[in-house]
Amino acid sequence: MSAGYQRIFCALDGSSAQSAVARKAVAMASDNKAALRFGHVVDAVPSEASAINFQDLCEQARHEAERQIADILEEAKADENIPSVEVVVEAGSINDTLDNLLIAPFDPDLVICGARGLSSIKYAFVGSVSTHLIRTQECDVLVVK
Repeated sequence: MSAGYQRIFCALDGSSAQSAVARKAVAMASDNKAALRFGHVVDAVPSEASAINFQDLCEQARHEAERQIADILEEAKADENIPSVEVVVEAGSINDTLDNLLIAPFDPDLVICGARGLSSIKYAFVGSVSTHLIRTQECDVLVVK
């Protein structure tokens, strides 16, 4: 039985698992006749003190994300069950930017992300985006391994 999702957000991270996550998001959107938003965050925290043009950086990152999942995007846009498909990229701290600029304005009923499989040492220092999403989102969160 379908959960009846209307808006699905899919977090893209550029990892090797990104295609599997995107494919799962397309399948879920098609099954539910849901709008689909792919989102990616350019981690701008290390670069905030420099003179980087973040608008240009985000545009370049969006083009790269679209290139990386081009076949999946084409499939989603051709699917008559998916009313809309978009790719959005913003720069900032990963968790805050995901929450406030990418996810909240879209108001999804399902967030899909990947599990990068960080080592326990790295996890202790940088945390996990998937764990953050599970803890903070008010909607369902699906973590694709």
